[in-house]
Amino acid sequence: MSESLRQLLADLHAERVRTWDPAKLQVNIDQRRELVEAFDPDSVISEGSVLPPFTLLDVEGGEITRETLLAEGPAVLIFFRFAGCPACNIALPYYQRNLWPKLERAGIRLVAISPQVPERLVEISQRHSLGFTVASDPGNSLARQLGIIYEANAAVRAAGTGPGWIGEIVGTGTWELPQPATILVEPDATISFVDVSPDWLVRTEAEAVLAHVSESVGG
Repeated sequence: MSESLRQLLADLHAERVRTWDPAKLQVNIDQRRELVEAFDPDSVISEGSVLPPFTLLDVEGGEITRETLLAEGPAVLIFFRFAGCPACNIALPYYQRNLWPKLERAGIRLVAISPQVPERLVEISQRHSLGFTVASDPGNSLARQLGIIYEANAAVRAAGTGPGWIGEIVGTGTWELPQPATILVEPDATISFVDVSPDWLVRTEAEAVLAHVSESVGG
């Protein structure tokens, strides 16, 4: 039986239920529920759309543009929140184990994207010895064009003010973060697969991506 990202993230939530202060946990649950209830699929980028031009900052140095990304074939983009996000520290290693090896063999680039500034974002790549690229999306520019931005609600802001608030941690000075999203892009910049989750404890399974990759590269 293949490893399930949904189960790994469900285990994270179960651990929080056991160990977190109930009031703190409820703030987290309420924010995710509100995002799910407010989510409008028509407001985000869709399959068949063209990925807009962009410039990302590779945490290892240099820039990634749409043209350089797609120069040698299809690519998979995974949007995540930031290097210290517990769910992201489960999801990215999961993709390292279950998605990246097969993409690499197929010659398909995988890039994980966060708005966090590169000098802080690099730690998640180093912590898990990720083989794929991790890149910063300055000011959430690309995520904003894709329609996948959200802002923390009032309760989260009240609980997270002062030193260590999200804008300081990420380095953006705002409460904006991308919703978890996985996008498969063809060499002509056409998007052939999109999965956006307003709940950051629900993310795309590797098998779903690989099924569409197989179609993209003809098996």
